[in-house]
Amino acid sequence: MAQPVWLGQASPQVISQPGVTMAICYTYIVRCADDTLYTGWTTDLARRVAAHNAGRGGRYTRSRRPVELVYWEMWNTPAQAMQREAAIKHMSRASKLRLIETHTSETSQGKRKNGT
Repeated sequence: MAQPVWLGQASPQVISQPGVTMAICYTYIVRCADDTLYTGWTTDLARRVAAHNAGRGGRYTRSRRPVELVYWEMWNTPAQAMQREAAIKHMSRASKLRLIETHTSETSQGKRKNGT
């Protein structure tokens, strides 16, 4: 499986190189108001979280607002983002919480992961 691209930010990106243009996709986890976790994927993270909070996101989050973005990974293709979403959805809650904690401590310390 490909490695996520970590740029330490949560804004939509498009990477352009001579002859190559690829949109960045995100796999994300939000914490709902009832403390449950919801995992999804998108090409526009800010817009998707806003949609969840406006009741236009996933059916699951509609009755569990507001949601808070607690974790995200950046991917080069939708297929990679969807594959990671499926993998995270199969994780236990404890594993998801560890993933969130690792991400939170890395971003608060200014560390970055590379897709290498």
